[in-house]
Amino acid sequence: MSLREEKFLALASIDYEGKSIKELRKLFRKALKSGMHGLCASPYEEGQEPGDRLSEIQIRRRLEIMKPYTKWVRSFSCTEGNELIPKIAKELGMKTLVGAWLGDDKEINEREIAGLIELANQGFVDVAAVGNEVMYRGDLTEEELIVHINQVKTSVKDIPVGYVDAYYEFSERPAITEVCDIILANCYPFWEGCDLDYSLLYMKDMYNKALRAGKGKKVIITETGWPSEGTNLYGAFPSEANAIKYFINTQKWSQEDDIDIFYFSAFDESWKVGKEGDVGAYWGIWDKDEILKF
Repeated sequence: MSLREEKFLALASIDYEGKSIKELRKLFRKALKSGMHGLCASPYEEGQEPGDRLSEIQIRRRLEIMKPYTKWVRSFSCTEGNELIPKIAKELGMKTLVGAWLGDDKEINEREIAGLIELANQGFVDVAAVGNEVMYRGDLTEEELIVHINQVKTSVKDIPVGYVDAYYEFSERPAITEVCDIILANCYPFWEGCDLDYSLLYMKDMYNKALRAGKGKKVIITETGWPSEGTNLYGAFPSEANAIKYFINTQKWSQEDDIDIFYFSAFDESWKVGKEGDVGAYWGIWDKDEILKF
């Protein structure tokens, strides 16, 4: 990266020197009210986890909380009630990035793919995501994933189809990148132990790596965020102040450079502790009881 490029990349950062938590909360509320491109829907209430059936009532309630602040909503599955998310989102006037959750169970994968195709052909999908971090987890081979992506591409019309994974996977797996209409990249400076002060510059670099891998294809940041509580990861420290700063920096960059970003996440979800440790429960803008955190 050249010095000139680095200076350009740093432009969206804000000087928070000497700002109290009260002042930061005020800045956060202002940024939230100005709206954002997208939010990741987190539909699981306290005591629920993936595999539990979601009700229309809880999905509608949570989407109505999100609606004033976002143009788009992202869902992660097309079964167990998750298929209601894009339907209700459309009813509320939001656009949708709808995901089929793929894993190592072929029967579940078939149901997810069928659900995504059905939703798309019914007009509830604006961008289709076939799988989320499947390569990262090692659940499928590249060839198996490409078959699923092509299956969706041939079954839907006029909808961009892609695959969601960490930004670096798209340069490491060109065969997958080639088959995608659109690059759907997860960018988490926190999970790479980046200090908050350098996190915006780091995320921009992640985005640019995905952009180069896509060779002209549009890149959407499908997930990024910062936890408000929990244990640090190297130089990345969860805190209310850091979560606020990261949110504001992200939204400012998104608006200034017209970057499509889905912030992770709308609500805290306790079940994620099992997968991610104590920080897993604290990625939301609203807490597990749907109260605005900051």
